Amino acid sequence: MALDLKQVPKTPGIYKFFSKNKIIYIGKAKDLKKRVSSYFGNSFKDRKTQQIKILTDKIETFSTTTEAEALLLEQSLIKENLPRFNILLRDDKTYPYVHFSLDHKYPSISMKRSKHAVSKNFFGPFISAQAVKATIKDLQKIYQIRNCSDTTFNNRSRPCIEHQMQRCSAPCVNLISEISYQGDIISSQHYLSSSGKKTKSLMTTQMHKLAEQQEFERAQEVKKRIRSLDLLHQEQSFNSSLISVDFFACVSKLDRTGICILSVRDGKIRGTKTHYLKGNQLHDIDSLFQSLIFSYYQNAFSLPKKIVLNIKPSNLLLIKQAVRLKFGKEISISTSIHSNLRKVAKLGTLNAYQVIKNRVNQADKYLFAIKDLSLNLGLASKHLTIEGFDVSHHGGKFAVASAVRFSSYGPEKKNYRLFNIPKELSGNDIGSIRHVLERRINKANINPLPDIILIDGGKLQLNAVLSIFSALIKNPPIILSIVKGSKRVRATETILSKDGIIEMPKDSPGFLFLQQIRDESHRFAITSNRKKKNKSVKKSSLDSIKGLGPKKRKDLMNYFKSIQSIKEASVDDLCKVSGISIKLAEEINIFYRS
Repeated sequence: MALDLKQVPKTPGIYKFFSKNKIIYIGKAKDLKKRVSSYFGNSFKDRKTQQIKILTDKIETFSTTTEAEALLLEQSLIKENLPRFNILLRDDKTYPYVHFSLDHKYPSISMKRSKHAVSKNFFGPFISAQAVKATIKDLQKIYQIRNCSDTTFNNRSRPCIEHQMQRCSAPCVNLISEISYQGDIISSQHYLSSSGKKTKSLMTTQMHKLAEQQEFERAQEVKKRIRSLDLLHQEQSFNSSLISVDFFACVSKLDRTGICILSVRDGKIRGTKTHYLKGNQLHDIDSLFQSLIFSYYQNAFSLPKKIVLNIKPSNLLLIKQAVRLKFGKEISISTSIHSNLRKVAKLGTLNAYQVIKNRVNQADKYLFAIKDLSLNLGLASKHLTIEGFDVSHHGGKFAVASAVRFSSYGPEKKNYRLFNIPKELSGNDIGSIRHVLERRINKANINPLPDIILIDGGKLQLNAVLSIFSALIKNPPIILSIVKGSKRVRATETILSKDGIIEMPKDSPGFLFLQQIRDESHRFAITSNRKKKNKSVKKSSLDSIKGLGPKKRKDLMNYFKSIQSIKEASVDDLCKVSGISIKLAEEINIFYRS
C-alpha cells in the first residue's frame, strides 16, 4: 500500500505507524517530515526499521511546540499503547513508599505500595522495596519510631525486643510522651526530605537550643541521635562524597541488552533496578535512555541531584530539557565518571552484564557465536560443526595431537580424540599435523568430517593441511588456522584461510569462539602430553631391580624423594626403609654402582 507522505508537517512532534489499525511504533522528531520519510527511502535499514517499513499501512502525526514536548508525549503514548517495535521496559504496577499512620496518636512507620502518593502520609516513591526497608531501619535507629501494627500496639503490656535494641521508644507502654513522639515523627519526615548533612545541622541547632533552655535531658537525647546518625553514615557509607546520584549502565552482549540502575543517597546504595532486553538496543542509545529515564522517575521527589550515564547519547541536552519541562526541576545529567563514582560505575556495569548472563543459556551463547562466524565466513548454514587440532610435545618427546569438536551446543566431549605421534615425527610440527589429518581423513567414513577444521599455527601448517585435503578429499571442509600475534597478545591474533587473512573484529563472538576452540584443543593436547611424560617418569630404573615390587619402590621414593638420593644411599641407609632387607639393599647398591 502506497503511503502519502506529503501531508506530514515539518514541525516537531510525534508519529504513529499503524498496521491493520494497530499501533506498531511511536516515535518523536524535531522535523516530522524528514524523520518519517527516512523510513521509506530505498537504502537498506536495520532489521527492525525494515520490518516497520514493510508492515506500516497508515501514519498519524501530532505536532508539538518543541522537541522536548514531543519526547514527553512519545514516552506517555508508549506506556499507554505498548507498541511492539518500541523499547518496552517492564514497569511495576505499584511503587514502594514510606508510610506514616498519622491518624494514630502514636504513628507507626511501614512500607506501602501505591500507584501514586495519595496523601501527606506517603513519602516516595522509592526506587525499590529494599530501599524503603533500609530507610525505615535507619529512621528507627535514629528516631526510635514504632513499626508494629495497631493491633500489636494496643495489646502490649511491656516493651518488645525493638525497644531493647534501641529501635523503638516504646510508646505502647508510655515510655515517651505524645508530644515528644510527635516531634520524632516530624524530624523523621524532615530526614526523608533532606540530606543527612542538613538533618545533622538542624539536630545540632536543636541540641544547643535545649541546652540554653537548661533542658539537659532532652539535649542529651538529641546528642545521642546525632551520634547514631554519624555511626549510621560510617557503617553504611559507600562513598560519602556521593550525596544524591543515579548511575545508568547499559551494555550489550550476544545480541541482548542488560541494564542496571544504581541509586546512591548520602553515600549509600539505596536500591537497584535491572532490565533485560532482546536485541542490541545500544544501536539506538538515545531512545533507550529516554525510555529508561522517563519510566524510572515518577515525580520530582524521586529525582537525584545528578544522573550519570555510561554511554553518551547524542541528545543529552534534549533529555535535560524534557526533565525540566516534566518535573520543573534542573538536574545534572552527564557521562563523566569521576574517581569517586568509579566503584559505583564498575558495580553497575558488572550487574548489567550479569543480567544477560543470567538469562542466556550456554546453547544460546554458542548458537549466537556460530551465527556470527557464519556471517563473517559468508556461509548460509547457522549450525556448523568445528574441529580444532593441536600438537604438543616436550623437547621433541612424548608427542601427542588432540582433536576437539564443537557445535551450536558447545563442546562435544564424546567426540574428542587423541593421536599418538610416531617417534620419528616427534618435534616436527608440520609432519605431525600432516600425519594426524591423514589419519582423521581415513576415519571419515566412520566419523564424518566437520564443516570447519581449525589448526593452531601459521601459513606453513595451513598449507600442509590444505595439501593433504586437496590430495585426498574432493569437497574438503573449510580449513582455518589461528596465528599467534605479536608477543602472544590475543588481541593481535589473526585467522587465515586459503584465500588469506579473514577480517573479523577481535571482540566479535565468532572470533572469540575460534579462540576458545583453539584454547580447548591446546589444553586437551598438553594435558595428554604431561600424562604421557609422567607415565614414562614413573617407569624408572627401580623397575629393573629384581625383588623390588611396586610397594617397596613407592616406599623408597617416599623416603629418599628422588632416584639420585637412592643412588647415593649406603646399604645401612637403604635398610632404614620398611621392607628393605640387607640382601635387597645390597642388590640396589650393586645395581647403581655397576
